[in-house]
Amino acid sequence: MQQIDFYIDALESMKKYPQQLYYIGNTELLNKRKISIVGSRKPNQYAREMTHLLASKLSKNGITVVSGGAIGVDAIAHKAAGSENTIMVAATGLDKRYPAINKNLISAIEKEGLVLSQFAAKTPSNKYNFVLRNELVVALGDVLIVSYADKDSGTMRSVEYALKMGKKIFVLPHRIGESEGTNLLLQESKAEAIYDIEKFVAQFACVSEEKTSIIEDSFLLFCKTNPSYEEALKKFPERVFEAELLADIVVKNGRIFLED
Repeated sequence: MQQIDFYIDALESMKKYPQQLYYIGNTELLNKRKISIVGSRKPNQYAREMTHLLASKLSKNGITVVSGGAIGVDAIAHKAAGSENTIMVAATGLDKRYPAINKNLISAIEKEGLVLSQFAAKTPSNKYNFVLRNELVVALGDVLIVSYADKDSGTMRSVEYALKMGKKIFVLPHRIGESEGTNLLLQESKAEAIYDIEKFVAQFACVSEEKTSIIEDSFLLFCKTNPSYEEALKKFPERVFEAELLADIVVKNGRIFLED
């Protein structure tokens, strides 16, 4: 754990610039275009799938995903972005990996991505620390995506910060009775809905997907061999899930084929 000794322009939007900021990992990620993704600890299946797809597509297009390391939407966003292209903001000192259920994820981000905290070592998970954590998550991103939120939830506090900072807020469209916090934001014209993920990502893309596909696609090369679905799941579990969502692959008779 080290203390950041340089100024971060994005944090000027906070009510008060942090007195200290500690980190583990790659601070170069602070120089990249960043988008913050937050949401409920208990999102529905639709929100889980769309959060994964959004974070994955953003990361592949050169955008670093920022979130708070909590269970639910935060963890999904970090995992989908890839530990090497995500920033986690902790609500404890960096000698702790909180929540414990995410300790492996946090460890991976420490090694390949970036973990930040405003709190010195041995600082426990006090309630108010999460409020301060949320403000930092919002400040780091160019915009804020809220994929699922109930009314009067902690996630809606993040929305309040975004509104005060003048940051654009984007949400997923949900059915009546679901994610009532984000539905209210749409109703009050405080947020924009993401109806087309490809078009949304294209607004912020730093690199083209053709370029990233050349780098990342041992998966596609593997799929050209028409492996069994079980083989692919063992070797590329997250990629198989994503490729199915995007209809990049088809499964016929238990084997995987690339979609033409």
